[in-house]
Amino acid sequence: MPHFESYDGLRLSYTTLGDGPPLICLSGGPGAEATSLGDLGGLAEHHTLIRLDARAGGDSEIPQDQASCAFPAQVKDIEALRAHLGMTRIDLLAHSAGTLTAQAYAAAEPRRVRRLVLIPPAGRGAREPDAAEVARIQARGVRTQEPADNGSPPSWLRGAFYVEHRAKALPHPVLAVAGAEDGIAGLTPAKLVADLHPAGVLAVLPGCGHWPWLDAPDPFTSVVSGFLAG
Repeated sequence: MPHFESYDGLRLSYTTLGDGPPLICLSGGPGAEATSLGDLGGLAEHHTLIRLDARAGGDSEIPQDQASCAFPAQVKDIEALRAHLGMTRIDLLAHSAGTLTAQAYAAAEPRRVRRLVLIPPAGRGAREPDAAEVARIQARGVRTQEPADNGSPPSWLRGAFYVEHRAKALPHPVLAVAGAEDGIAGLTPAKLVADLHPAGVLAVLPGCGHWPWLDAPDPFTSVVSGFLAG
């Protein structure tokens, strides 16, 4: 499985699938294996999916510094992957919790992003963690690089990932995809995110839940591939 070293030397893994223009993909979870995205309902027929295992998730290593797993901090991992791949600009797709990292990356590295696909957005967030919050995360204890519990994310990851972080309006074209029957996220976060970004577009897929590429692969692929084609 391909891998690279991120900014702090941590070894992160990724997989590629499909053919066509590259599309970096972030899974939800947090800590879900990126291969759980599959071929994204046939999107791999139009794009080369570069599916990143986030730190402490999938086959990527677990950092000693738990605070580095906060979603704003994982922006540096996306940038390290972009540099590793030798890409000047990227299209970025993210599912659920991963959409927080994707939006934070686009805000931090606006010239490195072409288009964003958020399926479905997890919400706006609030602000960066301050020093006291970082200390509380670290006080929970650190983990050495060890396998997660039977391939599952470590128990502390969710608490480390979700921190307050104020989302910024992005200049990029942003597609927010939501399932009309999503009982996990609902439709409100997708509507809010589409309204936040000036070039935001909302696509609500009828009869779909939290994983719309599984419920309606053809409509999902049509909407996303059409958006990415510009």
